[in-house]
Amino acid sequence: MLKKLAETVDYIHSRTKFIPEYGIILGTGLGGLVKEIDIALEISYEDIPNFPVSTVESHSGKLIFGMIEGKNVVAMQGRFHYYEGYSMEEVTFPVRVMKMLGIKRLFVSNASGGVNPYFEVGEIMIINDHINLLPDHPLIGKNYPELGPRFPDMSCAYDPEMIEKAQEIAKFHKIKVSVGVYLALTGPTLETPAEYKYVRVIGADAVGMSTVPEVIVARHMNIPVFAISIITDLGVPGKIKEVSLEDVIAVASEKEPKMSLIMKELIAQL
Repeated sequence: MLKKLAETVDYIHSRTKFIPEYGIILGTGLGGLVKEIDIALEISYEDIPNFPVSTVESHSGKLIFGMIEGKNVVAMQGRFHYYEGYSMEEVTFPVRVMKMLGIKRLFVSNASGGVNPYFEVGEIMIINDHINLLPDHPLIGKNYPELGPRFPDMSCAYDPEMIEKAQEIAKFHKIKVSVGVYLALTGPTLETPAEYKYVRVIGADAVGMSTVPEVIVARHMNIPVFAISIITDLGVPGKIKEVSLEDVIAVASEKEPKMSLIMKELIAQL
């Protein structure tokens, strides 16, 4: 892995000397934050050595370097998922690359299904904890001390300071936000009613197919994380409806400007 990381970082350095402070991973239907970036360079994933290529139609597949509110950022416009057939090492490889490029904090967004009975479609949920039910783990295998400890602590996976600041920003702009627990399953199927019930019973507020592996690897490398989710459908008894990718994208795109405002101002205040 260390050799692959060096090859990838060397290639990116050959394209730009830009040093990002913050990394951003944009989820399904949530690429609008890119409009807030004063872009210095875009690199297609296909051109980056050792990078996977996003196979999800709603993910653009670009690594974008630029500035938000005077802060240097690198943004992934499109992420990778376990259900695409990639290994956990491949899914999380870009997080390690961003760390090697210089990021000090990571910002993650996703679209998810809400199981909290008080949630509504379009709810914006700041993630304060997660439950990992994926069948593989990104840290299984040889540990490299240069990257992080063998047994990283996950008692504070999501940074409390950034959560508090984000809540203050949302309150100032009169944006309703919730705080809750995100649970990760493999997908690509959406959950059955019984699975939604199970997810709720074991303590989650929302369920999705991403984010947790990236967060684990970020914390392994001692990167503070802020994550936010837009609830695009409900897994609540009596409110469960058949959902398509187009439905998910439509809800995410509608609420995305509010999420982007919170993320942009949070980056500005750090």
